[in-house]
Amino acid sequence: MPPTMAQISDPKIAFAYLRPACVLLTREPTVSNVETLSAQLKDVDDATLQQLQEYVLFPLRFVLKVPGPKKDKLVQAVAEAMSHVLENTCVQSWKTLQDLLSELCLCLCSPTDPGKPAETSEELKSSVLRCLDALLHAAYGDIIFKLFDPIMLPGLGAAVSLLLTIGEKEKSRHIQAAALKCLQALTLQCDCTQEHVTPSSEEQCAIGSTMASFLPGITMAVARIITGDLRQGHAVTVRAIKIWSRTVGLVMEDAQLQSSEPWKTPSPDLGRIGQLVVHRTQDWVKSTSGKLSALLKKIIACTSAHQHWRVRLEMVELADLLLARCSLSLGECVGPLLEALVGAVNDEEPRVRERCEIALRQVSQRNQSSSDITGKNSSSSHTFTDVLSENLHSLATSLPRVMRTSDDQKKLFVLNVFLGYLKILGPLVSVVLNSAAHLDRISKALMQVLELDVMDVRIVEERSYGAIIETSSYSAHVQRKHFLYFTDEKIFSVLTEICRTLGYYGNIYLLTDHFLDLYRQSSAYRKQAAMVLNEIVRGAAGIAVATEDQDLGGDGRGRTATQEDLKAAVASVMEEYTSLNNWHLITVSVETDGDRQDQQLLSQSRLLSISSNADAYSNLQVIPSTSASSSTSTIHQLNSNIWQLCIQLEGVAYFAEALGRDFRPLLMTSLYPVLEKAGEETLLVSQAALGSMWDISKACGYPSLKDLINENSDYLLNDISLNLQRLSQHPQVKAPRVLTVMLTHSDRSLLPLVGDIVQDVLTALDLSYDHTAALFCSVLHALVKALARWFPASCSNTTKSARHKQTSTDQEVLNISQFLLDYRKQKELAEGIGIEEDDTEDLEVPPPTECEDAEDIGGPDTKAELPSYLSITKDVMERCIHLLSDQSLRLRLKVLDVLELCVRVLSERENELLPMAHRCWPALLQRLTADDPLAVLRAFRVLCTLGETCGDFLRRRVSKEVLPKLSSSLARQAPISAKAGPVYTHTLAYKLQLAVLQGLGSLCQRLDLGEAELEAVCEACLPYLSCRQPIRLQEACLSVFRHLIQVDPDAYWFTLNELHCPSSYVPPHPDLQPVQLNGMGRPRDEYSDNVLKLLREEFGSFAEAVD
Repeated sequence: MPPTMAQISDPKIAFAYLRPACVLLTREPTVSNVETLSAQLKDVDDATLQQLQEYVLFPLRFVLKVPGPKKDKLVQAVAEAMSHVLENTCVQSWKTLQDLLSELCLCLCSPTDPGKPAETSEELKSSVLRCLDALLHAAYGDIIFKLFDPIMLPGLGAAVSLLLTIGEKEKSRHIQAAALKCLQALTLQCDCTQEHVTPSSEEQCAIGSTMASFLPGITMAVARIITGDLRQGHAVTVRAIKIWSRTVGLVMEDAQLQSSEPWKTPSPDLGRIGQLVVHRTQDWVKSTSGKLSALLKKIIACTSAHQHWRVRLEMVELADLLLARCSLSLGECVGPLLEALVGAVNDEEPRVRERCEIALRQVSQRNQSSSDITGKNSSSSHTFTDVLSENLHSLATSLPRVMRTSDDQKKLFVLNVFLGYLKILGPLVSVVLNSAAHLDRISKALMQVLELDVMDVRIVEERSYGAIIETSSYSAHVQRKHFLYFTDEKIFSVLTEICRTLGYYGNIYLLTDHFLDLYRQSSAYRKQAAMVLNEIVRGAAGIAVATEDQDLGGDGRGRTATQEDLKAAVASVMEEYTSLNNWHLITVSVETDGDRQDQQLLSQSRLLSISSNADAYSNLQVIPSTSASSSTSTIHQLNSNIWQLCIQLEGVAYFAEALGRDFRPLLMTSLYPVLEKAGEETLLVSQAALGSMWDISKACGYPSLKDLINENSDYLLNDISLNLQRLSQHPQVKAPRVLTVMLTHSDRSLLPLVGDIVQDVLTALDLSYDHTAALFCSVLHALVKALARWFPASCSNTTKSARHKQTSTDQEVLNISQFLLDYRKQKELAEGIGIEEDDTEDLEVPPPTECEDAEDIGGPDTKAELPSYLSITKDVMERCIHLLSDQSLRLRLKVLDVLELCVRVLSERENELLPMAHRCWPALLQRLTADDPLAVLRAFRVLCTLGETCGDFLRRRVSKEVLPKLSSSLARQAPISAKAGPVYTHTLAYKLQLAVLQGLGSLCQRLDLGEAELEAVCEACLPYLSCRQPIRLQEACLSVFRHLIQVDPDAYWFTLNELHCPSSYVPPHPDLQPVQLNGMGRPRDEYSDNVLKLLREEFGSFAEAVD
């Protein structure tokens, strides 16, 4: 590529170089001659071109002045050449600036009607507008200000009118934007990157006076552009908003209007032009402000929710500029401007939000700082605060109507405006709230807006179980609140921020007293008032409030409440929350009473026993629902109570967060009620209480719930003991629930402290078990579960180890020769041969195990004292034995759970466990053989646990009293389940079958049953190998056979091959008899798949060898 030619820097050489082209263009004004001159101009450097500016522009201007029509191409080429000159030089002559401005405007005007744009090509308009922009930027020094002399009003007005018309009527976006950019440059509002002349205050005032003549035309035309067709694009709209805001800001600037000199009569030399001059009097300002307010409202309505973020950003710039410069002169516009500004405070675009926060901060600072200045500014501050407070009052008045009738987007915008007003007022919120009218209007608006929808029946139906409150770590599960008038979570977020902002800037005593009055005043306001109080306290503590970089005041002096104020406010609210009437609310319907359910479950048509006939099983279907349904009013009230408790529990957590470690003294009165609700039956309440416990623990500096409970266990246990003693007088005090929660979340260090309490519980249970058995049983369940967790079994019993040894021996590789030798020896012994020669070592007593040594170390006549946890477990198990026959099914189920846990805790002390197992056996047998299916399921699980821990001790009892009935019931039910459809899996009969099959195999293996009992079990289970049975029953049956194969592999290999033999077994020698099995040669049937699966899994290597 050839190197670029150096530009001409010598004026004489440049003149000689350009002169021929200039002369030729003057003689022959053609496009080619213009292009030739334009090309040569690019070969001259800027400094030289500046000296030859007048000479070069002359032929170009001459072409424009030639009378008659001209071709668009020619004018376009001239404009482009002039643009190059003006972009690289300065116009230092006022005459040149004036003439060029006039000539370029004429190029855009229609020849027949100079007031309208010419119907020319877009390329020509673009080139002329570019040249005009370059001219205005090339004006040097003060000559640009001569454009705003009164004598220039007609010419300036024509240019302004022409550019406005092009900007409004032109269809090309590019031309529209170029025209508006020229208008910006013409009115000294350009925001491009080039250097611009900065006017002095006097020059600024003169420009503002001149532009006042054009203010109506500019504002109305530009407003039409802003609110015009969206297809014009965001760039045109943004440029138009800039012109509108800066023109209004220039003409209506407070500084200019306050410092303007006395009115001077226009010079007689102006003639009729003097009529165009506008005097900015107070009347004119007031009248203009009203008209601008109407235009501004239209602009805000059109742009506040514009789809493009740059338009919304420019509206924030407009509001900020006019509020900063014209807050006095545009008094009627302050309200709409503030609304537009605060409406963007939560814009989805981060850049809009950030700019809006800066603007709001500046507005707030100006408002707050002006209150300290005397004189004229003090009155302005008073006026500004009045406007804000009036807008706030009117918005609070209309808020309920807006929330009922508008869509979520409109609701969110209005709430953001409300929040913005509070942020702008800052510490002045406290002054505004001193007005009873404002406080009442704002509080009533919040009460109506925050009304909850409490008609969802799922709220009252959900129940909590022990597993829910046993988690070692709390994952934040916050039930989503459902409101009556909105669904968007963003709306609730803004509402809570409004409440926190009120608490941050307002008087904490005034606010808590007022909302506590509303809380007490009506049950309709109680939940809303509690929500507001919770957020007010958080706001007063500075939690989740716009502070530091977000604080509009910027000085951090907004928060008015001290720590002592917070303590006093929290104490008063806590006292109201935990009072008897507001804390002990009914959350469970009478129709869901456990006794009534038990009566239905125990009715004759529902009773199911494993010893009943086949008809009882075949008639068993899905559990019917309760016939009686709660009325709408009852559900409404219960849901309302549930939500009230949840909100109050949430509030306790918020108060702890607000006070931090200072909340610890309040734990003496607040922790017990919270633990009480953590044991509540209703799921929402228990979850809210558990979450509150975790938040309290974190706020007060406790590492975990265990530490929270242990550190405060002294007065918690004292309250429990006192309440247990007066349970009959105060049944609403749920002391057992508190103890249940404490046991669930504590460790073994709590055991010495709760020993006496446990005895109190057992005593209370003995004295009034008819009324409190269910409640105390939950405590016992939590207690024994905690003991099982705190003291896991460390020493296995001898039966289990011996059984493990036997199982592992059976699994050894079979040695045929040794087997035959042992067989011969045993046969001789049986016939009495060689008894006297038998080795006496086999008759020696084996040495005691380590566990037995440990138990017998005290000697035969003394018995070591039991550890406290085992003693407690035995006492609990004693009560369980008596309660196993209770009429309430729900209580029996709970007792069976407790009994299973007691067995596990006592499993390592066989001397203690076996007598207790003997005592509980009759009642447990009754539950296994003649009870509701639910109880049978649970009792069978207890039996499996006993079999695991007691071993041979139960062999005879199970084989004689339980196993025959279990086997017969399985055999009876097998044909029914094989023919049943998919609905059958939801019945209790199916669940009972599944539970028995899942536990039967391991039970048989642990009890080391005899051959006859195992054969009965095998016969009962064989039908469940059918592929017609439900899948889970087949899988459970396979597990039974896996355990049986571990006990006697040969016998069950034979049994399975009798059912289906996959191949024939050819003898290895002709003298041996062929093996004949009933399963050989049978076609594939319903048992084939499961039999083959067992043979491959358990006898895989042998089967392969045979094959």
